[in-house]
Amino acid sequence: MDHEFDAAYWEDHWQRAGDVTAPPHPSLVAETAALVPGTALEAGCGEGAEAVWLASRGWRVTAADVSAVALARAARRTADVEWVQGDLATWTPGRTFDLVTTHYAHPAMPQLDFYRRIADWVAPGGTLLVVGHLDGGGHGQRPGHGHGPGHGHAHGREDDGPPARASVTAASTAGVLDPARWDVVTAVEERRTTTGPGGHPRELWDVVVRATRRV
Repeated sequence: MDHEFDAAYWEDHWQRAGDVTAPPHPSLVAETAALVPGTALEAGCGEGAEAVWLASRGWRVTAADVSAVALARAARRTADVEWVQGDLATWTPGRTFDLVTTHYAHPAMPQLDFYRRIADWVAPGGTLLVVGHLDGGGHGQRPGHGHGPGHGHAHGREDDGPPARASVTAASTAGVLDPARWDVVTAVEERRTTTGPGGHPRELWDVVVRATRRV
């Protein structure tokens, strides 16, 4: 199933999803463990699991999402984050950050173009962390999408995979970064298991890319 990832889609999605308290993505926890807290932007924050976790670790966090429903739920979790409603295909923060992260965000634009866009919001010496859906082409079947219960970002029915245009590879994601300006630290495709509908385990595939912008 394909989707038009516009504001109407996301508002409908969050209305149907219900209020789900989810933990931060494990890759965020692992990939930022050695970073000194500074300013951070979570691009496509949903209900705010990653933004809340970063704020609890001392980061000064701005979190942006197109959905007013998701942001209202996120804001109830903490006042220590600047929650901003904006369409990530057109919105700009007007400044740069020490850390820019995104987890499964899909604005109404090509996925890799979105990653190029948010990379420009990283300050010199700062970090970009992208967590996305793995393109299933290399695995013989499309992987699960990783947005279901336990993370709170479900797309459509629980048996849907991510639309092909929302899926990437580690190589394609790292490839949007100019090697003259970026040092890629992590570029991996990881399998993990979460709890799906009915408490059943579900196997998911993520793309995780972390890079440091040169000063």
